[in-house]
Amino acid sequence: MIAMFVAAVDSTIVGTALPTIGRELGDFALFPLVFSGFLLTSTTTVSVWGRLADLYGRKPVLLVGLAIFVGSSMLCGLSGGMLGLVVFRALQGVGAGCLLPITLAMRGRWPARADWAGVALLGLLFFAIFPILYNLSIAYTTAARASLALSTLPLLTMMTAAVLRIEKLTARKSAGVAIAVAGVAAALAAGLADAPAGAWRGDLLMVAGAFCMALYNVWSRPFIARPSPLAFLSAGMGVGAVCLAVLSLARGGLVPAGFGAPQWAAVLFIGVFGAALNFYLWVWALERATPTRVATTITVNPVSASLLAAFIMSEPIGLNLALGVAAVLAGIWIAATERRRPG
Repeated sequence: MIAMFVAAVDSTIVGTALPTIGRELGDFALFPLVFSGFLLTSTTTVSVWGRLADLYGRKPVLLVGLAIFVGSSMLCGLSGGMLGLVVFRALQGVGAGCLLPITLAMRGRWPARADWAGVALLGLLFFAIFPILYNLSIAYTTAARASLALSTLPLLTMMTAAVLRIEKLTARKSAGVAIAVAGVAAALAAGLADAPAGAWRGDLLMVAGAFCMALYNVWSRPFIARPSPLAFLSAGMGVGAVCLAVLSLARGGLVPAGFGAPQWAAVLFIGVFGAALNFYLWVWALERATPTRVATTITVNPVSASLLAAFIMSEPIGLNLALGVAAVLAGIWIAATERRRPG
């Protein structure tokens, strides 16, 4: 669904805007190559993508093609001249040669009628209620405190799974979760004290959102196993998107005032990588691992953000961050591995 949407955006919105883009970049003699290069690479690579899908499976190949398409789209937006646009559009065509053919070839089983209510409720929980609580939390508290509150997800998932008797509570798993959460606290220690008045409201809202996510982790596995993960995810995200769209319309409209090309580019990037690809990998992992093991990986998020800030924005790497990274990695390893029983 997302792959077809991305391809449709290219053929409608982007295709319509290309003449204006060409006038802005100049060197109009190369402009026909923007179209012909894209069409040439997109048509000639279809058979190659089909062969790769036969060898390695359709879903992994589709993810690779989607990554190439979106990455080259970003490069097109960053190109400073017509020659760069031509080259990146040709690369974009390589990804486009994968999207529609492989998407149409994938026939995932849709959730059975008996599962519709459960899938819809899980979609409402994770893709509607959780985003609302997340954004409300950010309005009251700081990013560091919100990240730490969200990092309670492994603990909440472990406790919920134990109470519902879906997953056994072991000392090793508990220790791994505690170490990983402590690592996040250590990495974010510098920003935890800088909190506005009433920040506790945002912290509680984020913990409530993490609890919604924990319920999703624990309850979704039977529903994922019956249809395909992609069909389960598409149905859940569809329910959540409809609910959020209705709420947005009730509050004044879907598109905020002043939305331009940079904002839409950010929405597209977040929608493909931050939402569709990220959630698909999350559901794929839930199908193959226990809820607690999957949830423990959320502790990587704030630590990796701190590391990226250090390299991209030249923020200093302190002792707290180094200890936090070590603790998070150690905690994930402890929680994700079980000692073999002798005999």
